[in-house]
Parts: sequence; structure tokens; C-alpha cells
Amino acid sequence: MRLLVTGGAGFIGSALIRHLIGNTDHQVLNLDKLTYAGNLESLREIEDSPRYRFVQADIGDRERVSEALSEFEPDAIMHLAAESHVDRSIDGPAEFIQTNILGTYQLLEAARTYWQNLPAERKAAFRFHHISTDEVYGDLHGVDDLFTETTPYAPSSPYSASKASSDHLVRAWHRTYGLPVLVTNCSNNYGPYHFPEKLIPLVILNALEGKPLPVYGDGLQVRDWLFVEDHARALLKVCSEGAVGETYNIGGHNEQKNIDVVRGICSLLEDLAPQKPAGVDRYEDLITFVRDRPGHDLRYAIDAGKIQRELGWVPEETFQSGLRKTVRWYLENLEWCRRVQDGSYQRERLGALEALA
Repeated sequence: MRLLVTGGAGFIGSALIRHLIGNTDHQVLNLDKLTYAGNLESLREIEDSPRYRFVQADIGDRERVSEALSEFEPDAIMHLAAESHVDRSIDGPAEFIQTNILGTYQLLEAARTYWQNLPAERKAAFRFHHISTDEVYGDLHGVDDLFTETTPYAPSSPYSASKASSDHLVRAWHRTYGLPVLVTNCSNNYGPYHFPEKLIPLVILNALEGKPLPVYGDGLQVRDWLFVEDHARALLKVCSEGAVGETYNIGGHNEQKNIDVVRGICSLLEDLAPQKPAGVDRYEDLITFVRDRPGHDLRYAIDAGKIQRELGWVPEETFQSGLRKTVRWYLENLEWCRRVQDGSYQRERLGALEALA
């Protein structure tokens, strides 16, 4: 297939593209605006592949997106481009509205025009795959409840509300215009190349520097953790084999309290990085409880039974095996982390784009 991936320089998008180029024969066009979270260094291992192309563009720029569609002629669009950090959405929701809602609208309209003009056979095979989050469901109060594909939406943050809105737009374009869509809602992703502001990489890097390990509230918030490479496999499975108009929840079957995630990282670092910063006896001593974020959901948990029953997908990694791989990757790639933290990845990115222009 020829796959156009939006947001392919982000965390999940880059994992998907590395999987597509490394494990399939598909051709990929990566369309990414390159905001702060877009890092082309995450695609260094596949960037020279003849099956991979990159275009810098904003999904909100319908004319530029339409040009990319006409030039590349994709068989499917896999839409991952989004603002995705809850704390940033609380501090500045406007970007989330602009990208996640209005950007998705512009992308849908460009895709609809492109799809309507395809030859009959290609039109029937085309797919618009929208990748979303379990945060649109709000939180779960019972210890045994799970999010299913029919759980009512009850978003709590500007981020999750903007993603819920984009989900509704995608389904409306299917119902009203017949656009052949697929929707997936995933649980918390983790793994290599995760931007250091997120919980797991933040804890790893802070611990190595002897800095406090911040934990919101009492740390008892529960999340279902999904290894990003498992997610990439699931996304391709849905895009290739999913039923048009259907939603598939993708979860890791790994519910963990935030405090236990942090303690697990500390335990792994004791084993993998025993040489601690000066003044640190145990990594766990760096744990610092901080004021909880507004509207913080208590528990997320995915029922991923549908994708297992209908498409045969199950995660390959347990949380323990995936977390060890993640911690080891960060220890072996501290230069990548440093370049993200000091902003040099952005300066070099801009220089490379100017050279291309």
C-alpha cells in the first residue's frame, strides 16, 4: 500500500513509520508540521529508504495537504497529527482546538475530495484511519470497569475534549459523506523516542541527573500502558483489515498505578545504572509528590477484546519487558535525549529544511 501518515515525526507516528519501512513493503509519505514534538531524528534509521518520503505541512493547510494527496496518491491516510500533552492543553488550549479539531476538519475535507475522485476500485479500497486516545472516555471509578468501543464520551481536559471532537467529526464524515473511516482509541503509550516531558522518560532522565521525580497527587492514578511498537503493529492491522466505520480500542493489558510505574523505573535503574549521581543513595529517594493537576482522571483501562477477536491482535510485550527495553534504550541513547532537552534537534531541523528549500 501507499500510506500517508500525518504526524509521522511524533512519538507514535515515528514508531509506526519505522515499523512500516522496517517490516513491510509499503510506501510511506510522512506529512508533519514539525512542532516542538516532531523530531526527524527519530526516523534516522529509515530516512534513506526509497519507500519513504517526508513533506513538511500543517494538516490545517488544506491546499498543501491536497497537493500531497495528488502527488503521492495514497491508498490510506493514517491520521496521528495532534497536540497531545494534557498539561500543555491546560496552560494553552488554543493550539489543541486549532490542530486537533480544525486541523482534522481540513484534513477530512481534503481526503473527501481526493477519495471522491478516485477510480471505482481504488475508491472502494481507500481508508481514512483516525488514531485517537482512551482519554475521550473520561475516567473509570470502579476497579473492574473497562472502556469499550461503546463507552459514552466524557472528556476531562482540553486535550481529551479536542480529541473527542475530532473523533466525532471523523464519524460524521463517514455517516454523512460515506468516507470510509476507521477509528482507534489507544491507552498510554511508552517506549523508545518518547518526548522527555512525558512521565516515563522524564523519570528516567531526572533520576540519572539526581533531580526530583515528580508524582502528581498521591500517585494512585491508574493507567493501562501500551508499548509503542505493539501499538504500531495494531495500527497497521486495523488499517489493513479493519471493518469500515468501526472503532477498535487498543490496550496493553497492563494496568499500573503511576507511583508503581515510577518505582519500577527506579528499580530497573538500580540494576542497569548502578552508578548514581552524587548524594543519591537510592533512586527511589528522589520521588517527590507534587500538587495534582486540575481535573486529573483517576483510572483508565481498555477492553481490547474486540481487536483480539476480530483481527487477532494481542500485545507482545508485558509491562515489565517493555519497561526494561525502554529504560535500556534511554540509557543507550542519552545523546538523543540531550539534543531534545537543549533544543539542538530543532535548530538542525530548521537548517535541514532551509537547505531543502
